[in-house]
Amino acid sequence: METPENNSTLVVSVSDWLITLLVSVIPVVNIIMFFVWAFRRKTNPNKANLAKAILIWLAISIIIWAIIIVVFGTALMGFMGTSPDFIENPQY
Repeated sequence: METPENNSTLVVSVSDWLITLLVSVIPVVNIIMFFVWAFRRKTNPNKANLAKAILIWLAISIIIWAIIIVVFGTALMGFMGTSPDFIENPQY
């Protein structure tokens, strides 16, 4: 286990964090850059860990949204199958 005395990781500067945050708000580019930062060997470990954490949260949110879409999609299709057909039988 590393102690603060023998840790040779450089501190990420404020300007580097500002650029990171700026890139993270650009659609599509942010996902590509998170993969680059997460898996490139030359990336600062702090930035790599941040990118890995963001990618994990992204995967979790995609899975949750897929489950929600499937559940509500099947419920909606069930309602559509049992609803009255007002085109062929226009009674209100």
